[in-house]
Amino acid sequence: MAATRHKTTQEPPVELPVGLHAWLLDCVPVPGCTTCQSEWRKLNMAKKAGNIAQAARHATAVRDHAGGAHS
Repeated sequence: MAATRHKTTQEPPVELPVGLHAWLLDCVPVPGCTTCQSEWRKLNMAKKAGNIAQAARHATAVRDHAGGAHS
């Protein structure tokens, strides 16, 4: 039986349209809320590092928290 050889290549990263990034990251932290402000800082750090997926998760947390789960 012959050994199976797998060819592995690394694909270049997928570049999303700039407008999509703006849409994914669209959120407004509640003024004076420490949770929102913390998530906002993390969002901006991830965005600056080029990690849009992580930034989008923080944006979702801000939207969810600001939209009703605010404490």
